[in-house]
Amino acid sequence: MENIKLLSASEGNEGTTFKPQDSGSTRASASPALGITVENSVAFSYEELASSTGNFSLANKIGEGGFGAVYYAELRGEKAAIKKMDIQATQEFLTELKVLTNVHHPNLVRLIGYCTEGSLFLVYEYIENGNLSQHLRGSGREPLPWSTRIQIALDSARGLEYIHEHTVPVYIHRDIKPANILIDKNSHAKVAGFGLAKLTDVGSNSLLTGRLVGTFGYMPPEYAQYGDVSPKVDVYAFGVVIYELISAKEAIVKQNGNAADSRGLVALFEDTLTQPDPTEDLKKLIDPRLGDNYPLDSVLKVAQLARACTHENPQLRPSMRSIVVALMTLSSSTDNWDVGNFYGNQNLLNLMSGR
Repeated sequence: MENIKLLSASEGNEGTTFKPQDSGSTRASASPALGITVENSVAFSYEELASSTGNFSLANKIGEGGFGAVYYAELRGEKAAIKKMDIQATQEFLTELKVLTNVHHPNLVRLIGYCTEGSLFLVYEYIENGNLSQHLRGSGREPLPWSTRIQIALDSARGLEYIHEHTVPVYIHRDIKPANILIDKNSHAKVAGFGLAKLTDVGSNSLLTGRLVGTFGYMPPEYAQYGDVSPKVDVYAFGVVIYELISAKEAIVKQNGNAADSRGLVALFEDTLTQPDPTEDLKKLIDPRLGDNYPLDSVLKVAQLARACTHENPQLRPSMRSIVVALMTLSSSTDNWDVGNFYGNQNLLNLMSGR
């Protein structure tokens, strides 16, 4: 296995330093108290963040994740989302700060700044329409049209392709799921939630990690069983997200509402897609809120792409670049793309691999 460089809380970018201090104090006197200085990112004061959120009032709370609550704010004339993280989440804070000050892409959420007074705060651009999970399963929202679902998949794939193949170092997200895919006012998607990201040296394929992180239902077998991390971890999770775009079901499906009788969404689709003619059973898996407003041929091809993404063998999963090409082709014309050629056509494979 090639040498892998891991991102830890004690590492820093060029222009970024981290010197942990006693976290027993409830308020630090200034942002540099944790030894953090970040170029091209605004260091906000606690007072400014508190003032803009009504002292982090429930009225301004717009979400909550594994690493803290998110609040709406208007800062210096710009709408913003502020993630307030506990001081114990220092490693996740530093990881996300490091990634988002180094990567910039239209399909990645933009980091505006940070604060390290009292708690840890990350300030992002405000994305108006919430996250994909809310659109698929939340109440009071119109169902996403099929064409919008394809666009969201393509946008998300482009964001992941960028961090996998166009950054130095290369990043692995490790927590791709609908809650970390944000939808803007034009129904385009931006990938967020980089607190669990890992970085690898250029040319590295995989690494072993002793700390299993992520969300159950999105972890591929090689990661869940052996801690083997590569960009194909994100590809697998992305395949699960595609299945969710089709079905609006969660990654772990409770059969008859019984948690003790649960199945993974991957297994449900696998049972259907391995049939000689999967179309009738596939219809039963499609989000019922779509009614008949979808092209079945397109849904089948997207489901087959998701099946390729969730292959048990990571070496047989496509790269994010291949997925972007496939989704671009599919979104423009479903007639010219046959997933059966996805692995069988060497010219197509070469095209998707950039050769």
